[in-house]
Amino acid sequence: MDPNTPSERRPLIDPASPIHRWIPAIASGAVLLAVIVVGVITSGGGGSSTAPTTTVNQIVTDTTLAPVTKLPLTQTYGRGAAGPEIKLIQERLIELKFDPGLADGAFGERTQQAVWAFEALVMGVPGDQLTGKVDAAMWSRMQDPITIAPRRPDSTPNHTEIYLPQQVLVVFQGDKAVLITHISSGDNTEWCEVVTISPGERGNEEGTEPIEKGVCGLSWTPGGVFKYYRMVLGRRESQLGGMYNPVYFNYGIAVHGAHEVPDFPASHGCIRIPMHISDYYQTLVAKGDQVFVFDGVKEPEEYGAQVPRFNWPDPSYTTTTSTTTTLPKPATTLPPVTTTTPAPPPVTTTTAVPPPA
Repeated sequence: MDPNTPSERRPLIDPASPIHRWIPAIASGAVLLAVIVVGVITSGGGGSSTAPTTTVNQIVTDTTLAPVTKLPLTQTYGRGAAGPEIKLIQERLIELKFDPGLADGAFGERTQQAVWAFEALVMGVPGDQLTGKVDAAMWSRMQDPITIAPRRPDSTPNHTEIYLPQQVLVVFQGDKAVLITHISSGDNTEWCEVVTISPGERGNEEGTEPIEKGVCGLSWTPGGVFKYYRMVLGRRESQLGGMYNPVYFNYGIAVHGAHEVPDFPASHGCIRIPMHISDYYQTLVAKGDQVFVFDGVKEPEEYGAQVPRFNWPDPSYTTTTSTTTTLPKPATTLPPVTTTTPAPPPVTTTTAVPPPA
């Protein structure tokens, strides 16, 4: 297996861990499902231009399992906390495919981002009310035997679903969620900047060296149905900003790693994901996989492959960074200089008197 995949990057949960006291065995027989309806829609075919009409339930709870004695949580934990309780929370997030990084017992930025995704997708917390903290109610819900079902099960064998209202991305393989992550998408504002564009990126397709341009744009992530068409390893600079390990699906819009993935839309249109996830993201997806972007307004199929708003030249941009002006030297009148040459000392001539004869 690829050493960057989640299962290889993290140690498996120790069977002796207390978390296994509340993970029951799966009962035999037919599986009955209790579901929480979240008002999502299933597709009648991958990439169909007709909006689907069949309601699907996304948060699925298996009711055939034996009753669970849940571990209690006596306080609320957030960023900066540490201890065995945090390790249990991280291990459960890993099992549910919300990637908090290593289960090291330290509640850091990566764990906070995983909790944001769980809050938004499972708990139904609006984006402007996310806390990034785990309280008793959330911990109880985490211990339920839940799975995340796709909104578009009739898609390509593997596909990605992006939920802009929740700021969450899910990668499905065979309709099974293999990654659920917090994201940050476009914030729908106009901007003007001097950008660096790497060779091969839009605006510098034939170049061999990075170039700079002054451009303006709209930070918009369009809803619609797309396909991954290009992957690049490493750091890239584009008109939409810096990207790490980008996977493109709508012209210059890509899923990529970023150092800043806040709990609100903040990108120029791309889908930012945490850096530790972008390290292995390209091992989970492939060119040709469908990407469904749900904007909360219309179904993706109603948009089709909606193109983004392309950037335009910044009218105030100039390549001149400094101006040098040569001014005439001012005329300066100096007082006359008087040079006095000292007179040479007088020459004295001495005539010797001859001695008497």
